[in-house]
Amino acid sequence: MSDRWARVWFGSTALVASAAVTLQLIMSASHAHGHFTSAGGRVINQLCYFTIESNVLIAVTTALLAIRLTRTSPVFGVFRVAGVVGIAITALVYHTVLAGLAHLTGWWVVTDALLHTVVPAMAILGWLLFGPRRAASWRLTALSLVYPVGYLVITLIRGALVGWYPYPFVDVDQLGYPGVLLNALMMAVLFIVVAAAVTGVDGWLYRRGGLPDRGPAADALDLRGAVGAEVPGGTAPSGARRRAPDGGSPIT
Repeated sequence: MSDRWARVWFGSTALVASAAVTLQLIMSASHAHGHFTSAGGRVINQLCYFTIESNVLIAVTTALLAIRLTRTSPVFGVFRVAGVVGIAITALVYHTVLAGLAHLTGWWVVTDALLHTVVPAMAILGWLLFGPRRAASWRLTALSLVYPVGYLVITLIRGALVGWYPYPFVDVDQLGYPGVLLNALMMAVLFIVVAAAVTGVDGWLYRRGGLPDRGPAADALDLRGAVGAEVPGGTAPSGARRRAPDGGSPIT
């Protein structure tokens, strides 16, 4: 796939994700029913949904890729993996657990489809087709899992303070802390499995070839390979690469 098509796909993904999040926030501000009584409170609450945050991650990382495809920063690699894993979890959990809990009408149907189906499909397909390959490594993947852990901790603390939780499986008032922690353990397993799959598929696609190395993992391997090539018995860079492995608003 050409770089031009990669930029078009990443740019389109960023635009769709940004439009979906913006529309959801505008609608939430005017949705006067539910736990939060002010427009500002409802908007802030929307930003506490994992769905919104994962869409924001996708919007930011794909926009950056549309601007420049070659990004070797480990920080970007962590956010890229966190975005791909997070948006995959968003679609999976919504369509298997949450979809039947909301009865939507009007523009809520549009944002629901964009946030939970269209953006995840575009993000995952774009990652499969255009990479960047070797953006994932086991170390970067492990670091990306800090985000969902932090999300759970902040959600539980905030829920205890405001008396409201974004999802039924983290609702301490209904389930108690033992029930929520059990759900959290199951979600942790799901995150680990999806994150491992993303890293494994990324490596498999890299070994099959077809896309240049653009990720932080590849950059680190090139550096180690270059150092090895300068010493007696050192390995050329190519050899090194072969070895390296709102309360009350519709559900968001």
